[in-house]
Amino acid sequence: MAKGILGRKVGMTQVFDPETGIATPVTVIEAGPCKVLQLRTKEKDGYTAVQLGFLDKKRPQKDKRTRQSQASRAERGHVADIKSKRSKALAAAGVELPAKAGCDPKKFIRELRGDTEGYEVGQDVGVSVLAEIGRVDVSGISKGRGFAGVMKRHNFSGQRASHGVKKCHRHAGGTGMCAWPARTFKGKRMAGHYGNARCTSRNLNLVRIDEENNLLLVEGAVPGPNGGMLVIRETNKK
Repeated sequence: MAKGILGRKVGMTQVFDPETGIATPVTVIEAGPCKVLQLRTKEKDGYTAVQLGFLDKKRPQKDKRTRQSQASRAERGHVADIKSKRSKALAAAGVELPAKAGCDPKKFIRELRGDTEGYEVGQDVGVSVLAEIGRVDVSGISKGRGFAGVMKRHNFSGQRASHGVKKCHRHAGGTGMCAWPARTFKGKRMAGHYGNARCTSRNLNLVRIDEENNLLLVEGAVPGPNGGMLVIRETNKK
């Protein structure tokens, strides 16, 4: 069974244990409730997975200024049975259409690969799905830091701060080649865009689950800013 849930980062705090006197830094994650939008099968899709959706998206309104954040017809048709010429033609031909969740369009949609047994389209998934799991992997988009130099981006030591080094203390140094191969290899560590990339914090301890408020307390830090979307899965590290 694919055990996981979608959520967003609320912030960091600490949990104090009066018995041991240890304060544990934790990240608070608002997780779920999520809606099961689709089930991927081996026969039809070539793999098995559960597609979850988190947070409702706005319905279309007449105000043109807010249309960018509203759900399109395709997004509404993904979760609800909206009749169209194509769907009517398929139904007339005897094609069985996939089941719809019958909910509002979702802002954040991701698939969790694994066995789909125990899931149904339209089902609500809460934090209780992680109740018997001690450790999790948390994936998200890291904070974007814009264009950064090699010292900040790759922890280079920089040039010497001695006599003769003039206005290049934070430079990368030589990056060229000799007459052969007369080019720079791909992947050379240089200055460039730092952050804003998908990354995963693995094997984090799940400290506490608050089913009433849909909250998870995970030990340590997770990727992204406060309010950033996250995928929380059962870890595959033992």
